[in-house]
Amino acid sequence: MVSLSPTDAARTSAGFDVPAAMQALVVLEPNHFEIQEVPVPVPGPDQVLARVRAVSICGTDAHLVRGDYPGFWPPSFPFIPGHEWAGDIVAMGPGAAAYGWKIGDRVAGTSHDACGVCQKCVEGHYNLCENYGVLSLHKQYGHNVSGADATYVVHGVKAIFHLPDGLSYAEGAVIDPASIALHVANRGGVRPGDRVAITGAGAIGLLAGDAALVRGASRVIVVENNKVRLAKAAAFGFETVDSGGPDPVAEVRAATDGQGVEVVLECAGVPATVQLALGMLRKGGRCAAVGIPTKGVEIPMQRLVLDELELVGCRATAGEMRHVMPLVEQGRMRVRDITTHHFALTDYGQALATLNDPASGAIKIIIEP
Repeated sequence: MVSLSPTDAARTSAGFDVPAAMQALVVLEPNHFEIQEVPVPVPGPDQVLARVRAVSICGTDAHLVRGDYPGFWPPSFPFIPGHEWAGDIVAMGPGAAAYGWKIGDRVAGTSHDACGVCQKCVEGHYNLCENYGVLSLHKQYGHNVSGADATYVVHGVKAIFHLPDGLSYAEGAVIDPASIALHVANRGGVRPGDRVAITGAGAIGLLAGDAALVRGASRVIVVENNKVRLAKAAAFGFETVDSGGPDPVAEVRAATDGQGVEVVLECAGVPATVQLALGMLRKGGRCAAVGIPTKGVEIPMQRLVLDELELVGCRATAGEMRHVMPLVEQGRMRVRDITTHHFALTDYGQALATLNDPASGAIKIIIEP
């Protein structure tokens, strides 16, 4: 959690002058936030301090600011959100250099800083770390510990990755959601030739369409009711279906010889879209869901059983950060094309209002502290 107590300590490391205080977005309580001056955090063992150059707004951030996950994300207020970011290392805590990091390295961050030793971590599923919630063992930046909506941020070495020289900071701030999109496609088990439907044409949905193509999908059908986002999906070369139409399930089935699609990637997190997703699947199909509904969903269990459908959850990313970077460099994961707006940190309120306005055309908004 963020400490708002004053400090007079000045930090200087290897020629980088780090001030004692910084600007940060501080959420004081649900729907009440301010840009405040707070102490610059000090990196601990195996941690780095980075100057944040770009941080993007995630849909989870909007939920967190509204207080949609009370007592969980965040555990309490005040709180600094933000977990999709890129910047430069300006100071290092004890031991960080042993991992090959140095002052001046350009980095992209991700949220999970897991324990690394539980069974799930050892198996490579650090996003499912069995010590989640034990802050001394597993931190999730911008969720249960302070994040990157600030001038500086501290991250553990397990949660940062080298940002290639060919990528801008703004592109680096979208590496984390791109890796999540690739994780969703991986969890969906997309195979060469599969027909894939995407529910939701936000940042994750559009990038999941790209990820499905990377894995060999023959067709990508994006299902969305926002006309601006449908047009964006069409500009990406995807087929589109208006989920606000009379019968989007029938439309998808008609487009697939009455069978339905092999895979649905559910990226909206709305109960109605989960039901649409399951309805679009052909027999034996698989739905991978990354959207997090804030209320319950009615599941058609009879069809799930009789048609041997699969519904799997997708949490964050599990090793896809390094895999997705060359795809972004090659233009196969089009993070630049989904970035629609740029704001200063001081204009965060306007940025959030833009994100929440369906008519704004906002998909991915970049904040530049």
